[in-house]
Amino acid sequence: MTGERPRAAGVGLPHARPHDDATMTAAVLTAFGGPEVLVVRDDVPVPLPAREQVRVRVSAASLNNTDLWTREGAYGTAENPDALAGWLGPIDFPRIQGGDVAGVVDAVGEHVSPEIVGRRVLVDPARYAHAGPDAPIVAVLGSEFDGGFAEYTVVDAARVHDVTGSPLTDEQLACLPIASGTAMGMLERGGITAGETVVVTGASGGVGLAVVGLAAARGARVTAITEQAKAALVEEAGAAMTVDRSDRGGDVVAAIRAAHPDGVDAVVDVVGGDQLARLIDVLVPGGRAVVAGAVAGPVTEIDLRRLYLHNRRLIGSTMHTAAHFAKLVDHARAGDVRPRVAARHALTAIHEAQAQFVRREHVGKIVVLPGAAS
Repeated sequence: MTGERPRAAGVGLPHARPHDDATMTAAVLTAFGGPEVLVVRDDVPVPLPAREQVRVRVSAASLNNTDLWTREGAYGTAENPDALAGWLGPIDFPRIQGGDVAGVVDAVGEHVSPEIVGRRVLVDPARYAHAGPDAPIVAVLGSEFDGGFAEYTVVDAARVHDVTGSPLTDEQLACLPIASGTAMGMLERGGITAGETVVVTGASGGVGLAVVGLAAARGARVTAITEQAKAALVEEAGAAMTVDRSDRGGDVVAAIRAAHPDGVDAVVDVVGGDQLARLIDVLVPGGRAVVAGAVAGPVTEIDLRRLYLHNRRLIGSTMHTAAHFAKLVDHARAGDVRPRVAARHALTAIHEAQAQFVRREHVGKIVVLPGAAS
C-alpha cells in the first residue's frame, strides 16, 4: 500500500472494547539485532490503563530512524560508545516500538475523566522529568515503554491531546510526533522567526521535511538541501528554494554561498559531519546553527574563530519539550501544516515498511495501519 491518497478524518467505525483477557496483534522487538528480532505476534495481551493513564486504539503509527537504531542498539552509552543500547540506555525486552501514535481513546484508568473516551487524540511520545513546560525527556514511547506498533497502547493521560476536530487524517497526524516534534524543538531553540532566511539540510527526510513546513508556516524563507529528484516535493512542503546536494561537484556549501552571498540567518541541520562546520561560515553575524543529527558523521572539526568572532551560536537540540509539542498540536488542530504520507503498510507488513524506509527513496513519512489487511 504505497502512495498518497485522500482519507477522511474522524474516529472511524464503531469498535468493540476488548475484554480484560483479550489479545491483540503487535510488532514485538525481542532483542537487539537485525529485522529477524522484530516479530509480529497476535497473542499479545491488550494492555490495561493504570492510574492517570488512558488506552488508545491505534489508528496509525509512523516509522522513524530511532526504530531502526533502537532495534540495532546503535546508540551506545557514555561509558562505551560501542555498547548495545537504546537512545536513553538499556531496553527491556520484549518491547513494542512505535513512537508516533494517532488514535482514539477507548478506556481510562483511575483519576481520568471518562469524557475523553471516544476522542481522537495525538500522543506526545515523551515522559518528562517534571511537570514544567521545559522539562527534559526521561523516557520515550516505544523505547522505554511500549508504543504504537500494535492495535492498542497505554499512555499517560497528560500526554494525549484531543485533535478530534483536526482536518488532518489519522495517517497525517501519525506523521507528526517525533519528526515534527524534533523539528519544532529545533525551530524554537534556534529562535527562528518570520522573515528570516533558513537553510535546512536533509530536507526530504522526516525531520527535514517537517522543518521545511513548520519554518514556512511561521513565515521564514527556506532554502532546502535535497536531491534534485525530490526537489519538487520539498518545494511543495514550503521551501522557497532548493539546492541540489550534488551541485558544484558535491560542494553544496559553495552552492549555498552562491545562492546567499550575504549570508543566512540560520542553519537547521539534521546531517552533521564536515558540512555543518562549513555551513557555520555561511551564517550572518549573530546567526545560529541548530543541529539534531549526525548521519554524515558525529565528529567534525570546527574553527571556533568562525563562531566567536562573529557572535554566531551552535545549538544542540534533541526532540521537544511539552511546550514545543503543545505548539505542534496547535498546528495539527488548525491544519496549517500538511505532513506528506509517502507510503502506508499494514502492521503485519512492518518488515516491508522498514525495508522501504531503509532504501531512503521516499519523501515524507511511512505509516503502518494496525487495522489494515496485509
